[in-house]
Order: sequence, then structure tokens, then C-alpha cells
Amino acid sequence: MKLEHLLAGLLRYGSWAASLVIGLGFLLAFVDARFRDMRLVTIGIAMFILLPTLRVFVMLVYYARHRDYRMAGTAAVVFTVLITGFVIGIRTMVRLPG
Repeated sequence: MKLEHLLAGLLRYGSWAASLVIGLGFLLAFVDARFRDMRLVTIGIAMFILLPTLRVFVMLVYYARHRDYRMAGTAAVVFTVLITGFVIGIRTMVRLPG
């Protein structure tokens, strides 16, 4: 399978899945007061945010399997930077008061 088709499918179906989760969260919040905290909507938004990172990971695996080590190395560096940013961001959020 070509990389472009693989990535297009990932982004298409990932976007649909995230949109459905967000829509379900809003629907549940509208119908039932127990779901007013919007956790499901937050999960859907997180899915949208993680899609580009997952895209880089798919590229890393694809290039490594096709022995294109220059591109795999580049994808690995980008993936490492993204994951490091997420870890720092989460650790900073955990330490914030309130």
C-alpha cells in the first residue's frame, strides 16, 4: 500500500472517529445531566490532537519496513520531539494547582 493512501485513510477515519466521539459526548450531555462534565468531548478533542503524532509514527514504521533509513530517522526525531513535548506538557499540567 502506498504511504499516501495509508496516511489519508488514517486521517480520514481518525477524524471521523474523533468527530463521532465529540458528537456523542455533546448528545449525552444534552440528554442526561450525569454527562455534563464533557469528558467524552475531551477524549474526542484529544483524539484530534493525537492524529498528527500517530501519522508520524505510521510514517516511521513504514519507512523502517521499506529500509528507507534516512526518512525513518527523520520521522523518529520528529516523533521523539512530539512525545517529549507531550510528556513535558502532561507533567506541567499535573503540577499546576487547582
